[in-house]
Amino acid sequence: MITLTETIEVPRPVATCFRYVADFRTTVEWDATAVEANKLTAGPIEQDTRFSVRCRAGRSYLKLAYEITEMTPWQCLVLEGRGRWFTVKDVITFESLGDNLTRIHYVAEFTFRNGLGRIANLAESGFIKMGRASLQGLARALKDENPPPQASPGTQKKDGKLPTALACFTRHGYRRGQKIWHPMSADMTGKHVVLTGANAGLGFATAVSLLEAGATLTVVIRDPAKVSDMQQALKAETGREADRVELADLGLLAEVSALCERLLALGKPIDVLINNAGALFNDHAETAEGIERSVALLLLSPWKLTEALLPLLQDHAHPARIINVVSGGMYTQKLRCTDLIMTAENYKGSVAYARSKRALTVLTELWAAAWSEHNIVINSMHPGWADTPGVQTALPGFRRVTKRVLRSPAEGADTIIWLARASEADQVSGKLFLDREPRTTHLRPSTQESPDERARLLDWLSETYSRLNLSDKG
Repeated sequence: MITLTETIEVPRPVATCFRYVADFRTTVEWDATAVEANKLTAGPIEQDTRFSVRCRAGRSYLKLAYEITEMTPWQCLVLEGRGRWFTVKDVITFESLGDNLTRIHYVAEFTFRNGLGRIANLAESGFIKMGRASLQGLARALKDENPPPQASPGTQKKDGKLPTALACFTRHGYRRGQKIWHPMSADMTGKHVVLTGANAGLGFATAVSLLEAGATLTVVIRDPAKVSDMQQALKAETGREADRVELADLGLLAEVSALCERLLALGKPIDVLINNAGALFNDHAETAEGIERSVALLLLSPWKLTEALLPLLQDHAHPARIINVVSGGMYTQKLRCTDLIMTAENYKGSVAYARSKRALTVLTELWAAAWSEHNIVINSMHPGWADTPGVQTALPGFRRVTKRVLRSPAEGADTIIWLARASEADQVSGKLFLDREPRTTHLRPSTQESPDERARLLDWLSETYSRLNLSDKG
């Protein structure tokens, strides 16, 4: 048997430290050898929760199955791991030294199988070194002093050419990005998040992670018949339901206005607003208010929602965050306000979708410049190519060709969660992100809009909204 013992002190509350370590998926952020970790059981982190962890072992990899065998919140965690060559018992205790200081004591006992004990004893010094490096990594993660986000030289090089930039949209691009990410240990307890489009795909994956991080979550969905299933699914994954559910068809601007009135009347400050709701419509149609539905849902809706909720977002002690979910498809289109509303004769769903997302990307930049004095940071992100229900329904041909390289919804949603949660994510504004890095907004010079067209966008939105046939303009 080899026993490792290490102690660290970190400037974080004990509950925050406990929650971070108990979710053993975070081990990849601080353990010296872990390269992949997954939660195997549904529900909240509790006794009997199981994880799989893949670790480096020299030039090869070793898979360990972990289980929380004892759990006393804010005080003690016991995990037992089993691998091919050894078992390990981790006993991690937590001691509060004050409101913002915690001592973490870590003991790991390795028991080797198949006659490997003698060989392992020869490597004891290496195990001790590994344990010390892991606890130092945990201390760095919990100090949460990450630098402001910026694109790595490798990413800048890939964004310089269309084929390499597109390769970043795949799950291989996601895994490449993971290798250079900083830990994300920020706790969202007490943070109020408003998330649109939360019942499936990227939105559901985002809701799960934000609930796990402790956020107070208000979700906006369209279909009342889906509320119960969504809440049950969230509870099965996290042990929590969304704190508030608002019903609104965000393709109808009257319903957007009514939603804003309800949230303003509630008066609860918003720390994070995530404009995620969307759909790709292959057939041309107008809403009951007389506007092509892609423009209504993908552009006018987030514009109206965000502008109207500004009183709940501005002038907080810490920067409020607005996250606009766009699409890599916008790289194919140029902002021309006169082309945003497509007629039935020239309509193509993917083009209408991409044009609205391009406009929302530009709108993000305009808002960032205008609202910085209100202590608001606003960024856009695109999820890469993710295998969401929307892609499966609207782009079956694309999915058929790219299925082997598509990201999971959780992988596509990761940057939304990071922009909402990570401490360093409020240090930049007006950027487009993919895989936690700011990216170029144009892959081809031909899609670069003119300054006049950028300046025209806000007026175009106001004029278009004023012409709608609204029963209640709000």
